[in-house]
Formats: sequence, structure tokens, C-alpha cells
Amino acid sequence: MDRRMFLSAALAASALSLSACASPEPGAERVPTGSAPKPTTPPPAPPTAAPPVAEDPEITEPPVREVTPQFDAPHGPLNSLPLEVGNQFAWTVDDGASPDVVMAYAQFAQRTGHRITFFVNGMYADSWVAAAPALAPMIASGQVQIASHTYSHPSLTSIGDAQIQDDLMANHAFIEQTFGVDARPWYRPPYGNRDARTDAAAAAVGYTTPVMWNGSIGDSGLIPPAVLLQEAERWIQPASIILGHANAQTVVDLFDHLIDMINRKGLESVTLNDVFRTA
Repeated sequence: MDRRMFLSAALAASALSLSACASPEPGAERVPTGSAPKPTTPPPAPPTAAPPVAEDPEITEPPVREVTPQFDAPHGPLNSLPLEVGNQFAWTVDDGASPDVVMAYAQFAQRTGHRITFFVNGMYADSWVAAAPALAPMIASGQVQIASHTYSHPSLTSIGDAQIQDDLMANHAFIEQTFGVDARPWYRPPYGNRDARTDAAAAAVGYTTPVMWNGSIGDSGLIPPAVLLQEAERWIQPASIILGHANAQTVVDLFDHLIDMINRKGLESVTLNDVFRTA
């Protein structure tokens, strides 16, 4: 039985148990209305030792695509794309706890041309530094965008203004050093925890747009393939901001299934910079 038949069977067999495994309904935790919940379990701890050095991946020329943003970036939280984008959705990926998964995402983008926004944590430097050569040409072409997810993944509502700014600027320096770009104004508050105070503290150092999400594929940690596919089917929709993670292997094994789903729905992935003009 090939992998797709196996996964289809697994999805059917697990249908009765999905209500216990799937992500909670939006509003189950303290996140803005209209955003699907993000698991509150902290991301896996960064590796204590440098991972084995892998062979440099083959770097191919990214697809050239002319994009003219139609909207100004909001000064304040972004919960979804404008409905006027039609069949477009924003594919966003957080964290980077696994070097293998980060590299797999880079190779997936090279292979397919899908446009992705990565919300990077500097605490996972091993992952991002290793993938930087593969990502560089796609960042230069605009196919891949780098945004901030803070350096150490704190809950912003539980720390002071100066700590928020210090953590954001530590990540800012890491992103500039690693990728040669300025991630402002885009950042994602860890766990979705934000309020007017944290927004103002971040805006004071140039991070004026906290990016939330419409739905998550639920993979901040390792989950069954059937659960991830169910969540993807539910949440990958026109004008949505989809939240994924570069932490666990499940999504890597399902990339081709996700492409089939996106094609079946007639959708097109975009970065935030494809849609919004920034200063």
C-alpha cells in the first residue's frame, strides 16, 4: 500500500477519535476573537549540542514573480488577509526547534515555489543558520519572507515593556546577521498573548504589526498525520493566515498531501509582503 493510500486509511480510521485529538475551538484560550488557538505548551528546548553538519542542499534558482502589494500594513494586530485577495492565503511557519524540519521547509519551497513567511526564534540559531544558504536566494526573490517571533519565545503579557523590547531587538539583530533583512514591522507574539500595552512596547522599537492567525495545523509538537490533515482541511481557506511550526516531522511527510489540498481548493500561497506595503 503506498503512502497516500495508507494515510487515507489512517484518516478514515481515526475519524471517530479526532474530536479528542483536534485543536480546541477558537476562543478556548486567551487569543483575539477570530483567531484559532495556539497550544500553550512551550516549544521544545533548543538543542544542547550542535546537530551533525549535513551536506549543503542543492540550491536552485527560485521562481521569479512580480508582486505589487495592494494594501498598507496595519499599525496594530493583523488577524487575517483582506477578503479582496480572493483565493490567496498566507502560509506562516513559527519557531524552528528542529534543524531537519527547517531544512525540509527550505527544500520544499525550492521544489514547489510556494511562498512562505517564517517567524523565526533566535533561540533556535542552529536551525536557522544551517538553512540560511538555502533560504537566501528565495529571500532575495521575495518568495520567502523572514519575520520575528521574538528571541526566547516569552509570553509578552507576563513580562515588562523593557523586556519585550530587549527580546525583540535581540531577535532583530539575529535576523539581520543571519539573513541580512530587517523583519520590521512584522512579529508574532508567542502563544498569541498580546494586549494594548505589549503592542505599544513593540511598536516603540518598530514592530508595529503583531501577526495573529485564522487557523492552525496544530503541529507545535508531534501529532498524528490524520489530525494535521484534518486541521489543514478545516483552516486553509481564502484570505486566511495559517499557522504551522518547524518543530516536528509530521508536516514534512505530508507536504505532497498539503499541495494536493491547496490545488484542489484552487488556492495560492502568499507572503505578508506580497499583500501589504511597508515603510
